[in-house]
Amino acid sequence: MSAIDDLPPLREVIRQHALSARKSLGQNFLLDLNLTARIARAAGPLGDATIVEIGPGPGGLTRALLALGARRVIAVERDERALAALQEISERYPGRLEIVAGDATGFDPRPLLDGERATIVANLPYNIATSLLIDWLSIEPWPPWYDMMVLMFQREVAERIVAHENEEAYGRLAVLSNWRAETKILFDISPAAFVPQPKVTSSVVRLVPRPAPEPCDRRALEQVAAAAFGQRRKMLRQSLKSLGVDPARLAAAAQVDPTRRAETVPVSGFVAMARELTDIRNDKSIA
Repeated sequence: MSAIDDLPPLREVIRQHALSARKSLGQNFLLDLNLTARIARAAGPLGDATIVEIGPGPGGLTRALLALGARRVIAVERDERALAALQEISERYPGRLEIVAGDATGFDPRPLLDGERATIVANLPYNIATSLLIDWLSIEPWPPWYDMMVLMFQREVAERIVAHENEEAYGRLAVLSNWRAETKILFDISPAAFVPQPKVTSSVVRLVPRPAPEPCDRRALEQVAAAAFGQRRKMLRQSLKSLGVDPARLAAAAQVDPTRRAETVPVSGFVAMARELTDIRNDKSIA
């Protein structure tokens, strides 16, 4: 019996179902149910919550979410070996766990939500974690279908998500993340907590969507950030040339000197440059 429910310990579940972690699927199983419960609690009161979980594997975090009262968990798992273990959890919590067998990439839960908001909670597979986050931050229209994300990443990726200007980790991912969400690293998890042990520390990050981010075209913002950070050691007057417009005009819109580098420009500056880029292109299309 485990610490949170009367289901078998996770090591026994893994043994029973031959669930050795597969590197090709980015799997590192978190077996400490105290830690999975800590992640679940970070999502706030769960009593009336609908949770979307990505890559549940043997179901440690799934069990914690349900044991702590989540009304409904939609678990998306592409590893067919894990489905039987998840089905046992479903039988322990009847009517509260919905198992979706398939790839999380491109998965849209809205048809399953009946217009309700959900919370995303996941120990994300390392190999698709960043791409999934970018997809969730790129949803249109905004605000999105979720009200919060509590996600585990490699520590290096977590630092890139929450970084601000003049910090070493600040880059394109931080611009997109902090434009559309309030971000915070909640706590770290040691490699020793996982099977197999990764070579790096993991971090749990909370992202809360901003209901009204500073207005600009998302694609234009991504293009400006990509150009600026693509040559991050160069001044803006040089790195922004790839956009095909006058870099000085973009820098002026952001009220920054064109001799500055990308890592010194706050998110609001990138938003201002994106708006100016859109205006320039619209003027050209009219002409």
